[in-house]
Amino acid sequence: QSGKSVLANFVSESIEGIGSYSPTQGVRILEYEKPNLNGNSKGAGCRFELWDCSGDQKFETCWPALMKDSHGVIIIFNPELPSHLKEIEMWYSCFVQQQPLLDSQCLLVAHHKPGSAGDTENLSLAYPLNKLKLIHSNLEDDPEDVRMEFMKYFRSIITFINESREREEMSIIS
Repeated sequence: QSGKSVLANFVSESIEGIGSYSPTQGVRILEYEKPNLNGNSKGAGCRFELWDCSGDQKFETCWPALMKDSHGVIIIFNPELPSHLKEIEMWYSCFVQQQPLLDSQCLLVAHHKPGSAGDTENLSLAYPLNKLKLIHSNLEDDPEDVRMEFMKYFRSIITFINESREREEMSIIS
């Protein structure tokens, strides 16, 4: 109940399930196309698959299949729930550290639900989470800022993939 599906719908511009809370069962895959992601009108668009994974640990046996061939991980949590601060350590360990992913391929999102109270902008996270990129999302106050942060993250993933592909091609050539 951190807002993963709400953010996935928002970023992918999907209207699926808006208005009511329904826990994700296993995983929900949203296909999303973003033209001109790199800001150049001549560039080809990018197609993304956002895998909206359930936060319920009863689906843990599915996690290896969900992680296979992933290029990035976005960990979304509710900063007002102390239990989430512990859970994100587990998510980070499973989805980032145990995979061949770099910290730069991970984005932490402290999602502030509508009507949430308190100032959580000064959130302090323990090592190793404190070295990850952290954004605060509030779709009521700054939806376009949230969208821009996600686009920056997606651009960084695309850059990483392109650079990895170029290194692999060069190693084949040499």
